[in-house]
Amino acid sequence: YTLSLHDALPIYLQIRGERRMKHSIRVKFTMIFIGLMAAVLVSMWAVNSFFLEGFYAKQKLRLLENAYENLNAIAVDKEFQGQNITEELQSLFSSDGEQTEASRLLRLMNDKYNTTIVIQDSITGELIPLAKDGKFLADALHRYILGIIDPRTETLISQDDHQVQKIYDRRSQGYYLQSWGFFDDNRTMFIMSMPLASIHDSVNISNEFLAYVGLAALVLGSALMYYATKKVVSPIRSLAALSARMSELDFEARYTGDSEDEIGVLGHSMNTLSEKLKETIGELKTANNELQKDIEEKIKIDETRKEFIANVSHELKTPIALIQGYAEGLTEGMAEDEDSRNYYCEVIMDEAGKMNKMVKQLLTLTALEFGNDMPVMERFDIAALIHGILSSAGILLQQKEARVVFDQEEPVWVWADEFKIEEVITNYLNNAMNHLEGERRIEIRLERKEKEVRITVFNTGRHIPEEDLGNLWTKFYKVDKARTREYGGSGIGLSIVKAIMDSHNKSCGVENVNGGVEFWFTVDSGI
Repeated sequence: YTLSLHDALPIYLQIRGERRMKHSIRVKFTMIFIGLMAAVLVSMWAVNSFFLEGFYAKQKLRLLENAYENLNAIAVDKEFQGQNITEELQSLFSSDGEQTEASRLLRLMNDKYNTTIVIQDSITGELIPLAKDGKFLADALHRYILGIIDPRTETLISQDDHQVQKIYDRRSQGYYLQSWGFFDDNRTMFIMSMPLASIHDSVNISNEFLAYVGLAALVLGSALMYYATKKVVSPIRSLAALSARMSELDFEARYTGDSEDEIGVLGHSMNTLSEKLKETIGELKTANNELQKDIEEKIKIDETRKEFIANVSHELKTPIALIQGYAEGLTEGMAEDEDSRNYYCEVIMDEAGKMNKMVKQLLTLTALEFGNDMPVMERFDIAALIHGILSSAGILLQQKEARVVFDQEEPVWVWADEFKIEEVITNYLNNAMNHLEGERRIEIRLERKEKEVRITVFNTGRHIPEEDLGNLWTKFYKVDKARTREYGGSGIGLSIVKAIMDSHNKSCGVENVNGGVEFWFTVDSGI
């Protein structure tokens, strides 16, 4: 089984469109989410790796400075009271001592911030605390005061009364932040030590943990994002399908969503657009059909005009040629005797009469076809009208040796234009006389129906060929042109009959019947 290019192309475009739909907005949203999440995770890793350690050191430095300021304020206050800060701190290390502000600060720094603070009275040599670490830091303090400092030490803050340094401890093989110096009471020395060695490891652990958590969040978030976007993408796909159907001029498609967001507004706007396009295209098609009809009518009129001119020219050619020929004969003296001259003159007058008759018929037909000669409706006795026509045509009927049968004596009232109906009957009667054969009988009948009266004119003679029956009402159409020319017919009489009956909105026709042909027409009954 094979497909032609014409059949395969729409299928290919449909499949391609579906693929684009499957890999369009929904996937793009998901990929954007994955990209943003990945960018956030990479940014967090970079911040942790390059800035967290410095930020951590600044925070520790601030803690040391705050602790120094608080302890310094306490030391100054005690000096003003004639006391010493080391006396107050004794309660921190005695079982029955009362907790003081300085002791609470030392405990907080030690427990919460892992900071060891050693305070020593420079006069009495009293040391707080007396633990091993206190003794070690006190020895370090003495070395710093004496100027014995490791060359790898980095000074962060240097004031007249104290300094903050980042030092390397060989014993623990790690870095510490140490603040040391004198309080403003001019007798109390201090040193504060805070470890920094674990910050680098903490950053690595934090980055590793962030990688695991971020990867899990990325996978889970991407899956949730992919399925969550279905609610957003579904109406968009519906709008895309709607636009595709509209592009195929299917304006019955409608957006059925009930959301009130931008997508809903767009969907309802597309429904409005579809309805307006449907109406506009319908109007355009109607206008196009009317224009097409006008064009066809114009073409028909042009063809009719050409045919009319050709027919008139043809009909006038013969009588004009005869008139010209006989007139030239008279001029050249071909008819020397009176009988010949009279014959020539009779031929000229006869042909001129035929042309005059044809011109009158054409004027009558034109007036009827263009509605310039509308019927004047009146009630009259059509039986009496037919008797009058037969009486006027009595001599002509005798010449044609025609026997007329019309037995209607009672009045038959009808509604019509009496003058035009008289012309119809006269045309039918003349047509019957010109085609009489055999018994040479003409029969006229009146048949009453429900609301109409049918008038039939029958004559004995040859049948009309079936292929010519429908053309008899056409102008200048002649079944037997030689015979028509013989009795002076122009082929316009039946066209006038058809135009008169059309102006009455009534019908007429012709039928081949047993023994001859009958023409008929109908008018409204006057009863």
